[in-house]
Amino acid sequence: MKRAVTILALGLAFVVAADGWVRLAPIDPARFDVDGLAKAPGDHPETGGFQAVRDVSDPPAQMAALDKIIRGTARTKRVAGSADEGYAAYVTRSAVWGFPDVTTLWIEGDTLQIRGHLVYGKSDLGVNEARIKGWLDEVGL
Repeated sequence: MKRAVTILALGLAFVVAADGWVRLAPIDPARFDVDGLAKAPGDHPETGGFQAVRDVSDPPAQMAALDKIIRGTARTKRVAGSADEGYAAYVTRSAVWGFPDVTTLWIEGDTLQIRGHLVYGKSDLGVNEARIKGWLDEVGL
């Protein structure tokens, strides 16, 4: 019985430590870099993420509207840039474990580029695509 309690306690300690690491580990700022990531208009699924590109008539105004929607999303924080700069990066954390997803939003010519991808693991289970498409629908893009 004592051995089972010890194993259970060690298992619980491991889970708490792993959760703390996922929630508190710094995210490499290189994950916010968008150099060379611009794509043609359309939807572009990626391993562990998703990128959407839209032709827009007024990129700064439409980016500002999208930025407002993104900043109003639960568990989402802007971590770099701003709509005024034409580039912004956000981190959205999952509700239970706090896994981070990085989203970058930027203007490239007459297009608005938005890319979301996971930080840990290999599959985001379509979460970034659903989130990005929801934001785009909300802003009418």
